Amino acid sequence: MDNVVLTGFMGTGKSTVGRILADLLGYEFVDTDTVIEERHGPIPDIFAAHGEAVFREYEQAVAQELAERKGLVIGTGGGLMLQPSSAAALDATGSVFCLVASVDTILERVMGQQEQQQPDANAPPQRPLLAGTNPRQRIADLLSDRQAQYDRFPHVDTEGRTPEDVAAEIALLIT
Repeated sequence: MDNVVLTGFMGTGKSTVGRILADLLGYEFVDTDTVIEERHGPIPDIFAAHGEAVFREYEQAVAQELAERKGLVIGTGGGLMLQPSSAAALDATGSVFCLVASVDTILERVMGQQEQQQPDANAPPQRPLLAGTNPRQRIADLLSDRQAQYDRFPHVDTEGRTPEDVAAEIALLIT
């Protein structure tokens, strides 16, 4: 049982689609950000206390660990598969798909999630990479920076589709 790895920018549906896909396939779902938070605390706190470089080290360790397992649907953090050693480790375990959506859809999804998880506007942002006054521009800039690396993997568009439809498409692609 090979793994299925879902990559792509934040807000493209990796966790939601991943859970549904795992159920369809009878696999276990693992979210790399959840594993990191269980071991090291909330991601915003990691960024604030130790910086992005330490967070990326944690991602690398989780990728190496998961690469040794089979029968997983792995939802990765948006930057995990941009690291060559992490991408090589997980790419070797099965199929990798990059979930994609427009800048506006990503912004809508991420801001909606943040409002649900964090009603206090004075609390630190749940998405540290989007901190600042113009998250839409930050999303556009990060997507542009990451595009070539995301393009290494087959894309599955999540724009205007239900997570169930996206999961069903991926299930068809791997069979």
